[in-house]
Amino acid sequence: MTDARARKTIEHVARMAGWQAGLPPGIGKGRGIGFAQYKNMAAYAAVIAEVEVDETVRVLRVWCAADAGLVINPDGAINQLEGGIVQATSWALKEGVRLDENGISSRDWEGYAVLRFSEVPEIAVELIDPAVDRPPLGVGEASGGPTVAAIGNAVAHALGARVRDLPLTRERVMAALLRT
Repeated sequence: MTDARARKTIEHVARMAGWQAGLPPGIGKGRGIGFAQYKNMAAYAAVIAEVEVDETVRVLRVWCAADAGLVINPDGAINQLEGGIVQATSWALKEGVRLDENGISSRDWEGYAVLRFSEVPEIAVELIDPAVDRPPLGVGEASGGPTVAAIGNAVAHALGARVRDLPLTRERVMAALLRT
């Protein structure tokens, strides 16, 4: 990897999570990693997710390292990254617009599944000290994409099979297992 910021961000989250390569796939527990450069070269975010999967997916822990340049309000930046992790976990596990022969059948929030507080994983976020010559970049929604990717990769590691559609429902998990 030639991008030093990307390498530093990925290595930082790996240290946070105690990442170990070579763990066997398909044992019902897994870890996965996701990485993104948000809005071109603004914030960099790397995420590792740890999951348990039987017929359903449970996200146990999520670690996130972010390089957002000079951070003016570290607490605010961490809160923003944590919120993105919670929202992305909900996307990955629960959220999906229902369609029928007439189009969208999700018409209200009553039947739209979202993550419950009891399902929110343990979250650890660290900001990487930036180079002094980099301006404030903001974190925006930098943790969303890498969180969904990390959860998907962790599920693939846990199952030994990849689920290719979201949300990661029981039916999709079982279908992926049947394909192996």
